[in-house]
Amino acid sequence: MSLRDFLTMIDQTSSWTFFRNVVAKSLALFVVLNLVFAALDPEGLGKVSAYNLVFPGRERFPFGENPQRSYNLSLYDLDAMWASHTISGQTKPADEYRILVIGDSSVWGTLLRPEETLAGQIDDLGLRCGSQTVQAFNLGYPTISLTKDLMILDRALRYQPNLILWPVTLEAFPTTKQLTSPIAANNPRLIEDLNQKYRLGLDTEQALSAGAGFWERTIFHRRRAIADLFRLQMYGVMWAATGIDQDYPDEYERAAWDLEPDETYQGLPPGSPLEAHLAMNVLQAGITAAGSIPVLLVNEPILISQGENSTLRYNFYYPRWAYDDYRDILSRVAREHVWNYLDSWDAIPVGEFTNSAIHLTPKGESMLAEQIGDRIQELCGEEEQKP
Repeated sequence: MSLRDFLTMIDQTSSWTFFRNVVAKSLALFVVLNLVFAALDPEGLGKVSAYNLVFPGRERFPFGENPQRSYNLSLYDLDAMWASHTISGQTKPADEYRILVIGDSSVWGTLLRPEETLAGQIDDLGLRCGSQTVQAFNLGYPTISLTKDLMILDRALRYQPNLILWPVTLEAFPTTKQLTSPIAANNPRLIEDLNQKYRLGLDTEQALSAGAGFWERTIFHRRRAIADLFRLQMYGVMWAATGIDQDYPDEYERAAWDLEPDETYQGLPPGSPLEAHLAMNVLQAGITAAGSIPVLLVNEPILISQGENSTLRYNFYYPRWAYDDYRDILSRVAREHVWNYLDSWDAIPVGEFTNSAIHLTPKGESMLAEQIGDRIQELCGEEEQKP
């Protein structure tokens, strides 16, 4: 072996040793960081936000399935959701009558721009409560579950509302659906706190065990959630520039008009005792949580089909027997508990529904806002008359 070959071999060996050491140290550092992160289980990463500082706050919670077109995404970090919302960047003015609107995708505003949503249309009414100007905030979130709504309501109370507006529909009530909303399923500890606090009787054991392990708390396991936090900040640039926060397709499939000849609801045949399968206690928990703050419950408008099998079903969601029973049950319970309740189930013409039996056009939302606005004025007058 020549001297040159010998020196080359030494150089290659040194390079390999250096590379091996770098990889070993990197792996060791990665393991240590994951161990420390999992051990500390840091909370509140989502509270660090560029919204309401660098970018304007969003007018509704982040949610989206096509980020490239909506400049938005779905994530399950409630801290990040709240930190991105405009309500987190505002101090409540003394002359503001603040209404917080919670609920499902119909409240969030599928296919609607922020100003076209129920909250936006209530603002446009120019309502006043004595010397205070009515200001509504959209705290709706797609997916239908009373427990998901309760989770949002419970935190919303720190923002000093004067009124909670809570549109609901039957699909949010079945006990079997309370934990199926991804935002609820991915926040098991918050749900369990509510479960214990209000004695909801929810079966949270599976959800809690799924997120309780050491591995689930590591950076590696949570890398998608951490990446989503970063992506949400990046989309703030386009939100600030365009005001777009969801995809607005040129065409979409309209809500079903011709229906299946199926009268079952959630596996229940006609005539079943529906009330036993409804989470009325979750609704009661929300009103209890609000305390002295008035809650206005609104039974959302639904599309009433006149197409095939419409004698059996109102729409894709509801057979007639189940929805009629639900309305009777909710009306009776509201009356017994002296709740503020407005039944708007048939208030909107069929032509003002879009891609779902509960999603409205801007005109439909305007009609609903006017009806709710009248009730808000009544409640406001009642509040002013209190000693």
